[in-house]
Amino acid sequence: MLEPGQEAPEFELPNQDGDPVSLSEFEGQRVVLYFYPRADTRGCTIEAKGFRDNMEAYEAADVAVLGISNDPVEDIADFAEKYDLEFDLLSDEDGSVAEAYESFGTIEMEGETHDIAYRNTFVIGPDGRIEVVYEGVDPGDHPEELLADLGADAA
Repeated sequence: MLEPGQEAPEFELPNQDGDPVSLSEFEGQRVVLYFYPRADTRGCTIEAKGFRDNMEAYEAADVAVLGISNDPVEDIADFAEKYDLEFDLLSDEDGSVAEAYESFGTIEMEGETHDIAYRNTFVIGPDGRIEVVYEGVDPGDHPEELLADLGADAA
């Protein structure tokens, strides 16, 4: 797992609209980079809605929120539209960015193996260095926990 103090790996991925988004676009701003396994599944929906419901607080704290999964753009576009998610969700179809963040692997569910992004979050500082790492987060309270850790008030 990447550690606080390390340089955050640079990336460029398409968002839910197909537009490229790179980490370097947020230089000088704190970024919450959260990896989630699969769009429109129970835990991922709870987590995404938590970020959505607290976006005003994240914006007030000048913190950008980026969600990454290995879903195709079409799936994250449907997910964003269905739940009115106005922050960037990024498609990492080959898992290379999740791998660079040591947040990608194979799991077995119902006798089948799936390559997924692990539910980990990285807070990246304005200088591009990792400030905090959250491994295997609870999707239910994670967006609010992050705000508290960042010294901001949840919705």
